[in-house]
Parts: sequence; structure tokens; C-alpha cells
Amino acid sequence: MVKEKRADPDALLASLTDDKQGKLTVFLGAAAGVGKTYDMLGAALERLAEGVDVVIGWVETHGRVETENLLKSLPAVPPRRLQYRGKEFSEMDLDALLTRRPQLALVDELAHTNVPGSRHTRRYQDVEELLAAGINVYTTLNIQHLETLNDIVAQVTGVTVRETVPDRILEKAAQIHLVDIPAEELIQRLKEGKVYVPGQAEHALRKFFRPGNINALRELALRYTAKIVDRQVESYMRVHGIPGPWPTGERIMVCISPSPFSAQLIRTARRMAEGLKAEWLAVNVETPRRLPASEAEKDRLSRNKRLAEELGAETISLTGNDVAEELLELARKRNVSQIVIGKPLHSRFWDWMNGSIVDRVIRHSQGISIHVLPGKAKQEQEKVTAKTERRPFPVYPYAGSLLIMLLVTAVAGLASSYLTLVNIAMIYLLPVLMSAVRWGTGPAVTAAAAGALIFDYFFVPPTHSFTVGDLRYLISFSIFLLVALLTGTLSARLRQQITNARQRETRTAALYALSREIAAVAELRQVLESVARKVAESVEGQVVVLLPDKDGKLEQQACSSNQEGSFLNESERAAATWAFEHGEVTGRGTDNLGGVNGLYLPLRTEQSTRGVLGIKIESVEKYLQPEQRRLLEAFAGLAAVAIARVQLIEQAREAHLLAESERLRVALFDSLSHDLRTPLASIIGAVTGLLEHENIYSPAARHDLLQTIQQGATRMNRFVGNLLDMARLESGMLKLNKEWCDIQDIIGVAVSHVGEPLNSRPLKIELQPDLPLVKADYVLLEQVMVNLLDNALKYSDAGSEIAIDARESDQNVIISVTDRGPNIPPEDLERIFDKFYRLHSPRQVSGTGLGLAISKGFIEAHGGSIGASNNPAGGVVITIILPSDADGQEETLDAGKGDNNG
Repeated sequence: MVKEKRADPDALLASLTDDKQGKLTVFLGAAAGVGKTYDMLGAALERLAEGVDVVIGWVETHGRVETENLLKSLPAVPPRRLQYRGKEFSEMDLDALLTRRPQLALVDELAHTNVPGSRHTRRYQDVEELLAAGINVYTTLNIQHLETLNDIVAQVTGVTVRETVPDRILEKAAQIHLVDIPAEELIQRLKEGKVYVPGQAEHALRKFFRPGNINALRELALRYTAKIVDRQVESYMRVHGIPGPWPTGERIMVCISPSPFSAQLIRTARRMAEGLKAEWLAVNVETPRRLPASEAEKDRLSRNKRLAEELGAETISLTGNDVAEELLELARKRNVSQIVIGKPLHSRFWDWMNGSIVDRVIRHSQGISIHVLPGKAKQEQEKVTAKTERRPFPVYPYAGSLLIMLLVTAVAGLASSYLTLVNIAMIYLLPVLMSAVRWGTGPAVTAAAAGALIFDYFFVPPTHSFTVGDLRYLISFSIFLLVALLTGTLSARLRQQITNARQRETRTAALYALSREIAAVAELRQVLESVARKVAESVEGQVVVLLPDKDGKLEQQACSSNQEGSFLNESERAAATWAFEHGEVTGRGTDNLGGVNGLYLPLRTEQSTRGVLGIKIESVEKYLQPEQRRLLEAFAGLAAVAIARVQLIEQAREAHLLAESERLRVALFDSLSHDLRTPLASIIGAVTGLLEHENIYSPAARHDLLQTIQQGATRMNRFVGNLLDMARLESGMLKLNKEWCDIQDIIGVAVSHVGEPLNSRPLKIELQPDLPLVKADYVLLEQVMVNLLDNALKYSDAGSEIAIDARESDQNVIISVTDRGPNIPPEDLERIFDKFYRLHSPRQVSGTGLGLAISKGFIEAHGGSIGASNNPAGGVVITIILPSDADGQEETLDAGKGDNNG
């Protein structure tokens, strides 16, 4: 029966793109000057002639005459002008393009970094927004600006490219046009000044545009374009259900197993891939009957996979019932063109009984080239296997099987008079099944053989003899052995699968538990301790977490054991440092400093290596199992992300504090520039007049000048006092000196301190008779009243009334100061108590915006409260509520209360 070829549902789903999404076309070149912009403009002119609405968003001509001539025939959106550091720059006007909504927009230099002040930092982000708006885009890019090729370009050319574009941009492109010219022609264009101005061209020829560099970049561009096209072909095959492979490019797959011979297969596949410049895969298929049975086999499989990874292969583990079918299905899905497989060393009889994997792969390959490599001699292979798998013989399972068989014999003997031979034969199947389920194939076969002999000797006529009178009993004995083989094999497979499932479940649960535990933790110490503890529980070993200090030296920050990192000696620290500096897994089971006892995984993120996870596993295997290594790498990835998150939170907090500090500094200096210079100017002017014209001024004029000096000095003193009080509030160093105070005295002294400005205003003071005393700091309450009166004077009209009211209510003393100025907007009633916050007023109001903030801190320190409200008759009422008995309040000011709104 021919198997129906159906399209891949996942591929079909992935191929369904949004019709509203624009399409991206990239003109890709090896270097500047190959003609990408020129080709893009030429293609745009063709679209324009076809009636497509084409608009230039941004094109950089670099003064090339041919390119400028093409621009004249295309409409363009004027660039946007931006000011940055005193200079004017031109950038693509993204908003104008989105408003214009052409069918096709031309955006040159995809890797460009926009001038600060633009919506996006990078131009490719502008392009993504255009595509999301349904606008098709033509763009240009040099291969050295691709993110994944950045290191290779730096190694080849010696130049590190700073502006890069993520690979996902090109992978989503509908078309990639490769623009290529020979190196000699590009160098000639440079010499003729068609790429750079003469001075820049000479420098570029000496540094970057050497023939070797250009050819290397051309090869990178060609290979990358071929890879993208190959992926598109593979996607097309999956969507349309076309069986592979297609002869578009070479891809090699090598089949590996726990066999030592797999190392030879891997090296052969690597040489083939290198010669063909092809990608290659190393694939292992696990079936219930082919699971690695011993620790030695698991160790060899891990080494083989590690070797394939080191040689550049993509390692894949599959699970299925048929090895050949799984291999061929993967080969067709990944468009593999050649398969490398080893020739089996077992006998033809074994192939006849179990089937030959190689024969089935060859028979159903359908266009895939199969390379079958012969292995080592069978004797040598067995010698290696025997040497690596020598284990003590398990006596207990076999003894248990025989013991159960003897017990069943005793029971059958007692009941033999009530049972027929058929019933007794069925009873003898029970020990076989029990042994198979409990101990596996070997004990089950032993039980079957012993049962057959005992049944023959005691129950089959002639009894007490091994002679079989009826040959039909031989069929029963054969069934015994067959049942033992089948049930033993199945139970062994089930036990192995259950063990593997439990291990995977345990590791997945540990990974989930760690991710959940560290997800919401903001303290670095807690994150590191959780990582060390969870990893140690999962791998049953010791774990340390090392992070660099300010000098870049690794220091232990967390440890899973009570003995603080006892396995970290000098050699272990050297291995950890190497892993941190090179960003590679180091230590036991690797080729990097493999002689140490620990395994060290770098905690890497996209930006940098954050630290090292050190693990000492108490197991005898040299190499970790693949699932163990993947689990540890997942742990390391989670730990790295968590550390990066916490560090970024700390950096963001520091940046916020710096920004807040800068804001306060600017506000303070703005205030200082006015509130210090104004009284200083009046003081200096008065003093200068007195010194230079001492005999001119009359006593009254001299008194006025001296009074001006006094008022200016008083104002400066109040200003400096506010700054000092705020500093004391912020630092938490201000202590209350409480004593019993009379509110009437405090109000009177405050009125006298405000002085002359208040004398020119109608002042209304209403005090409740027999107002109780309050236990408070007299000086601080006096300062509060002075600040409130000063605030009322500033924000009310000259000649308007100011009212002070004090009364008792519910064991509280309530003091209010009312002015007749304009009302405060409701949203600003709470903000007026913030530091440096000042209301917008048509009058020029001096001050720092600290008076009310200081008053709020002082009042809250006494256990009271302060608030503002609008007077229905006009003006603002600021109300203070103080407890009449403040004995229970704190004597020391809490720093947080002085800054709860600032």
C-alpha cells in the first residue's frame, strides 16, 4: 500500500502570512561600492513603469553621479531635520512615509543607526514598522552588517563592525537580490573615486578593501544567500508535501550509536562535509529494544555526541520503533542528500531474525546517496566491549527465580491429585512471568528452563525421569522458553522506559521549580542560593556559583553544601576562570581542562558572560549523559537570565536615582540662581551705597538701607535653613526635642519672625479659649508656621487678608492658615507638598519649593498630618492636625516619612 504524501500541517500554518504585512526585498552585497543602491533604484524604476506607487524614503548617493541621475526620476519624501549636539542632521521621515502610504518604499542602508531623537534607534526598526503597515520595502545591506557573521568578519578583515542587523530581518525577506562584482573591479572603482572621496578611498584600500578581504566577504555573501534560498526550498517542499531530497545543496547525515565505531563514522562525515562545504547532522535513534543498557554504553554515546558537536555537527536524538524509518523520515524532512551509516558486525542469521537496518535504509532511500562504512574486526570490537562493560554477575535475581520455582513445585505437588497436567503446566508459567517482570530476560529464561525440567521430572510420565514419553510436551517446553523471552524482553524495555520517563519528569520538575522560585526574586543573593540548591538536588552533587568582582576576579557567591565550596582548589578555580573568560564549558567530561573534578558552565547571556556555575557530580562516568548536559545547560541559562535580570534591576534603580538626583540638582541650582542672587544683590547694593556714599545718606535713608540688608540676610538665612532642614530630614538625623508648648506662643513668635511683609496685610487670628498644650518640638513647629505664612504671602494678592485659626477637636489640635489667593487645581492639592514642586503662577514667585515639603516632614514626625484644600470663598486653606498628647510618638524622625511624596 502506497503511503499518501501529505503536506506538513505545521509548515502550512507557518506559510500563512498576513496579507496586510508588507514584503521586504533586500539587495545584499559583499561591501560598499558593489552597486546595491544603483540596482535597487533600477528595480524601483521598473516597478514605477509598471504603475506601482514608488516613493524614496531614504537613499544615500555618496556623491555618485550615476546614482543621482536615477534619483531624478523617482518621487521622494523630504527628510526630517533633527538637532543633536548643536548640529543639524537629516533622517528618514517615518511618519511622513506612513501618512503617504506608498505601495513600495525605498530605504537605503538598513544597518544605519538613527540620530538620537528619532522614534527608533535603528533603521531596520523603521523598516519593520513600514512592513507592519503593509508597505513593501526595498533596502540595501552589506554582508558584514549581519549579526551572526560579525565575529567572522572581524576575524577575516580585522575590523569590528558596530552596526549590525539581526538575522531574523533577512530570514523574513520575501526576496534577496545578491549584488556581486569581482574584487579587482571593486578596487578599480575605489581608485576612480566612485565609492569614497580620494582621501577615504586610499585609507580604505590599505585597511579594509584588500583583495583577500573582498573575496572572503563575497564568499560569505554567496553562502548566506544560498543558505536562505535552501531554507525557502525546504519550506516549499514541506508546504506542498513534496518528498525530498531536492538537489539544491548538499546536506549530510551520519547515524551514530553507543558503538565505538561511531567515532570513525563521525570523522568521516566531517571530512565529507568539509570537502562539500555542506551542513551535516549526527543522528541517534533510540528504540525500546536499542536503548543503551549499561553505563558504559551511555558514556560512549555521550562521547560520540560530544565529538560530533565539537566537529560542528547538529546533534539530534530521535525516539521510535523502527530505526530505518525514523532516519529516512528525518532525512526527507531536512532535505538530506547523503547518509553515512556503519556496516553491522553481527551475523547474517541475526539480520535474518531481526532485519537489517542498512538494507532497509538503502531500499527506501529514494534518491539519497548512502555511504556504508565497514567497522573494525569483530574480535577487536568484542574486546573493547568486554573491557568497558565488565560487571559483577547478579546472583540474586537467578537465585530468586529458582526459589520461586521450587515453591511453586511444592504447591503443585500438594495439589497434584486435584489438578490435571494442563493445570499444573499453567501454574509453572507463573514463576516465569514473575521473574520476567521482576528481574528481566535472564532470570525468566532460567526459570523457564528449570520449570521445564522439574515439570518433566515430577509430573510428565514416566515420572522421576527426564525421559519424555509424549513428544507433544516438547511443544509445552518450547512455549515456556518463548514466553520467558517475550515477557522478559518487554518488561526490560518497559522498566527502562519508566526509568527514563521518571528521570525526565524529575529534571523537568526541577527546572520548572527553579524558574518559578527565581522568577519574582529581586535579591541577587537569594537567586544564587536558589540556583545552587536546586541544581545540587537535581544532579546529586556539590554546586557553587561564581561571579566576578570589581577587578574581574571570580569569587564564590553561593554554595549548595555546608562546607563552603570545599572542592574549589587552585586548579578548579583556574578551570572556572577559563570557562568565564572563553565562554565555553570546561572541566570534567570536556576537552577543556578535563583533568579537574568539577564541570564549569559559563552563565552566558546575549550581552556578556555573567559568571560560572561549578558542579561536582559524585558519579564514576567521565562524560555526562546528553539529557544531563542539556539539563545543566538549561539551569545555567536560567541562572544567567536571572542574574542579568537582577543586575539590570539594580542598574535601573541606580539610573533612576541618578536621574532623580540630576533633576533635584537642576531644580536646586535653578532655585539657587534666583533665591540667593536676589537677596545678595540687594545686600551688596545697600552695603556698597553705605561704604561709598557714607556722608550723603540721611539717617532715615541709612536706616532703610540697613533694613534692606537685614531683610536680605533673613531671607538667605531662611533659604539656607530650609536646605539644611531638608538634608536632615532626608538623612534621618533630625531628632525631636519635645516639650509642652503653647500654640498661641508659637503663632505669635512666627508672626514676628515673618516681620514687615506680614505687617502690610490684614491678619486675622482666632484661637479657641483654653486651648490645650501640645508636647512637641517648639523650634520645628515655629518653623512650620513661618513656612505656611510665607507661602500664604507669596501666593495671595497684596493687601488681601490672611487668617490663622486654632481649635481643639477629638483630642487633636487643629491649626489652619487661610489666604485669599487663587484656588489650586484639584490634581495639585497633594503635589504641593512634594520637594521642589512649585505651582504655576502669573506672579513671579520666588522660592525653592521646599517649605511645604519640610513642613510635611516636621508635622508627620510629631504623629500629625497636614493637608491643603480650596476655600469656597477663594484662596487656599492649609490645615495641621497635631495630637494634643504626643507621648507615644517616635522621638526620631524616620527618613522615609520625610520623602513619601517627593
